[in-house]
Amino acid sequence: MRRRRIYEGKAKVLFEGPEPGTLVQYFKDDATAYNAQKKGVITGKGVLNNRISEFFMLRLAEIGIPTHFVRRLNMREQLVRQVEIIPLEVVVRNVAAGSFCERFKTEEGTALPRSIVEYYLKNDELGDPLVTEEHITAFGWAATQDLDDMLHLALRINDFLSGLLMGVGLKLVDFKLEFGRLWDEEEQMRIVLADEISPDSCRLWDLKTNEKLDKDRFRRDLGSVAEAYQEVARRLGVLPEAGPVDLQGPKVVQ
Repeated sequence: MRRRRIYEGKAKVLFEGPEPGTLVQYFKDDATAYNAQKKGVITGKGVLNNRISEFFMLRLAEIGIPTHFVRRLNMREQLVRQVEIIPLEVVVRNVAAGSFCERFKTEEGTALPRSIVEYYLKNDELGDPLVTEEHITAFGWAATQDLDDMLHLALRINDFLSGLLMGVGLKLVDFKLEFGRLWDEEEQMRIVLADEISPDSCRLWDLKTNEKLDKDRFRRDLGSVAEAYQEVARRLGVLPEAGPVDLQGPKVVQ
């Protein structure tokens, strides 16, 4: 069956959904880093991220976090509600890593005094720059109430996921969230969690050894990238039964 492609990003493709107001989110094996300057393929990444993100979205829904997730459809696809994506990346940092260390000359692995929330404009041409609440409200990317909702949700998600991951021996160093506006039948708008939560969008370290089990293995050429993603899925109890054998998934329909 041919499906209309709505949008293609670096790691996912969105297709028209089976009913109005829905989309099918397809997870690719493609990997990018440094604003797509570095590109590669991590075999089976799409399958693993689909399972991992489903797990997190379902757990978050259980504690009342509104999300765009409806259900997983198959190895590489999930059904999601169509939302108006707010053009911001909300990054929650618990431990100094990545660009934070470069900006503040902080040693990687330093625990931060408290969780720090940062906003980045989703704009590849500009390199996804760090922006302030003043920029966001002045340029109309989000209203003050939207920001309040996003901040509240981001901190709740951080608290919940930090505890959940600690329980399986993982440290949530930092992570990126995206949010969207969803309208109900009464035209009431609410902010919901969108996109994905996976080792592509989180820094996850082993609690005891600080071994990196996320996309930094690809960014920094550390090797064993697919194995790291598999280890996260294994600890969460969602490693596909087929294992690495059937990780190619179905062909993307153009």
